[in-house]
Amino acid sequence: MTTDYDAPHTALGDGDTRTGEARRHRAGQQGTMKVPSGTLLTRDLLDEDELAAAEAFDLPGADLSSEEVSVQILAAQADEFTCASCFLVRHRSQIALERDGQLYCSDCEG
Repeated sequence: MTTDYDAPHTALGDGDTRTGEARRHRAGQQGTMKVPSGTLLTRDLLDEDELAAAEAFDLPGADLSSEEVSVQILAAQADEFTCASCFLVRHRSQIALERDGQLYCSDCEG
């Protein structure tokens, strides 16, 4: 049997042919799920008190918004190449493949 998930949903009383007992049984099961015994659920692993404490805890020096970062950019050296796959700058000894003028490192072509 196929189900049209795009069709509008109707309320239980609108054209429902199930008996009142079946509707009550379904309403009682709504929102529950059976899981095997001993299975840990995410809600069992989370401790709300620990989460609240962790959010309120600030690490010293963690706010770096007022810091200015200066980095010196160097041009590619004669013994370096940029991999055409991962775009990392590598030493020429790590060239594994040259295809159509593009160089590939040993990690990408491994």
